[in-house]
Amino acid sequence: MRVTIYEVGPRDGLQNEPVTIPVEVKREFIRRLADAGLTTIEATSFVHPKWVPQLADADELLADLPRRPGVRYPVLVPNERGLDRALARGVTDIAIFGSATESFARRNLNRTLDSQFNMFAPVVERALAHGLRVRAYLSMVFADPWEGPTPPEQVVRIGRRLLDLGCYELSLGDTIGVGTPGHVERLLDAFAEAGVGMDRLAVHFHDTYGQALANTLTALRRGVTVVDASAGGIGGCPYAKSATGNLATEDLVWMLHGMGVETGVDLKALVATSLWLAERLGRPSPSRVVQALAKEMR
Repeated sequence: MRVTIYEVGPRDGLQNEPVTIPVEVKREFIRRLADAGLTTIEATSFVHPKWVPQLADADELLADLPRRPGVRYPVLVPNERGLDRALARGVTDIAIFGSATESFARRNLNRTLDSQFNMFAPVVERALAHGLRVRAYLSMVFADPWEGPTPPEQVVRIGRRLLDLGCYELSLGDTIGVGTPGHVERLLDAFAEAGVGMDRLAVHFHDTYGQALANTLTALRRGVTVVDASAGGIGGCPYAKSATGNLATEDLVWMLHGMGVETGVDLKALVATSLWLAERLGRPSPSRVVQALAKEMR
């Protein structure tokens, strides 16, 4: 078995930092992640800088970002203006970001649950016409801070609509980190019953309650083979204050290698990268594996 890690640190990780990281540091971070063997690295987002000022340098970053053969550098694109910028920079992979709940759709997208598709549809249609690969994120799949638990059938309904637009993959996001293995089983079973194969799904867990690895293992045993993670465990969500850090890529790799699962990732090189980044962020990495291996690497 082989698991593909969708590295989100440069985008989902850095977007929630209290300080803006210099563009040359971001570029070096991405280069080091590729050196460590990661083959999908979400580089940035073309969201308006007013909303995510930490990623206001997206054009500058991509203008001089070295592309390594065999590595994909997707970017998050919120709307058609963002797509125009992505096309101008020669981007080949984009992602759109949807909500599984009414409250988060209104707060994050200024749309209703159903009208968000009026924004997504032209983006996906144009992107596909230009030969781009389009991924969809779906947030708040287990619960949100305003509505409480999210009904699985609602998640499936919205998720299927995103896939039907032409997205090749749907990443299921536990944005506030409240999910448990039981929640994961029920949601993935609901997708399977609706005719959605596990090969169309990815998982994106936050570790608010320490469940991210357990949830990931549950998803893997259900047949999911794409997992989102963030080097060093950095990140969160600027629009959901209860969201904490992402699943740490190092913690994920440690577990997978212990299971005999292939990832293609050099764990020591990845840990060294997160230690390097932690120095520039001015705080230690929350990843347990980074903390443990750092002692051995000193």
